[in-house]
Amino acid sequence: MTDQPTINTLTLQHRIPDDWAADPWAEVRPLIDGVDVLREVHPDGFAPSCRHWTGPAESWPLAVTEEPRTIMITEPPCTAGCCGALYVTMRREGDLVIWDDWRNTSNIHALPPADFHFDLARYEAELARAAADRSWEEPVDTVARLLGETLAESGWFERWDCVLTYISPRREEPGLPEVLAVPEGVDVAFHQVGGPNEPTRYYGYELFVTRDQPVEQQAQLLAQHILADDPRKTAELRDH
Repeated sequence: MTDQPTINTLTLQHRIPDDWAADPWAEVRPLIDGVDVLREVHPDGFAPSCRHWTGPAESWPLAVTEEPRTIMITEPPCTAGCCGALYVTMRREGDLVIWDDWRNTSNIHALPPADFHFDLARYEAELARAAADRSWEEPVDTVARLLGETLAESGWFERWDCVLTYISPRREEPGLPEVLAVPEGVDVAFHQVGGPNEPTRYYGYELFVTRDQPVEQQAQLLAQHILADDPRKTAELRDH
């Protein structure tokens, strides 16, 4: 009789990275049996950002199918091509989810994690829970998320032949003198692609968030400010 594999437990934990300048959104970090086994292998690596946990379930970073799928499960603050990343192959097999065939392209020569086996139903329930989890958000995260949803649904930038590039929370950087500190808020960037002989023009908003006003109200007011006029007139023109 073939030995039954040990069934592992996956827990997904939102965590704002220490080096949040690389990506100010929280990473969704996988803990296996309560242990951050990825940190032992790729200590500087970031797990997939919560930005990638929107949309249909099949698009989530850790979604599995019967066909094996290799994903980058942690990446460095720079790029995978620069400093390497950690990859794993995952697939669905009956009522199990299997993670195996680990590959570490960073310069850290630690042993790869073991193969892991998860109960399919519990695994998919944990993915759904994490995708819906908002308990980790600080006010700046909630405002950025709500504002992003409103702007994406509005089609406003397309109306002005522009492309919304990104929306992200802006956190206060600890340790800076007050005169140099930038208050926390939301950064919005977009661009307009010029014609054959015209340059691409880049624009941005540096918006501010407070902790003493309802987040829904703040997001609504910021959206109204942007949607009130041609954004190319109200945003700051930038070099890139």
